[in-house]
Amino acid sequence: MSDDSPIRVQSIDHVTIVVKDLAATRRFYVDVLGMDEVPRPDFSFAGQWFQAGATLIHTILEFSGSGPAGLGGGTNTRGHHFAFLVDDVAAAAHRLEVLGIPFVSPPKLRPDGAAQLFFRDPDGHLVELTSLPA
Repeated sequence: MSDDSPIRVQSIDHVTIVVKDLAATRRFYVDVLGMDEVPRPDFSFAGQWFQAGATLIHTILEFSGSGPAGLGGGTNTRGHHFAFLVDDVAAAAHRLEVLGIPFVSPPKLRPDGAAQLFFRDPDGHLVELTSLPA
């Protein structure tokens, strides 16, 4: 690579979020979203790692050396959020309704035909589920 060559990012390796309750976070990401909890190095602070396809979700339990947990409330879907690709947004929406998890924005089609919905995790992080156009 020459000094003026772009870096060439390959993929997102992980997303890190700060949380207030590791058990509630685990229930949400494993039981609701179906991720697998995976081994985490023995850091000097508490947290968990979850596998989301090829990407890891790292959680850090809020402490004096971290940022604050969550990103706040509200209904704006055009701010900080992360999105997971799912097979069927309508089926995911039904599951969220059964579990009593409210939508920030209910299922809708984007202009490109992909379906999307938004909701919050236990700490208020805005999560999007999306499925590809049919």
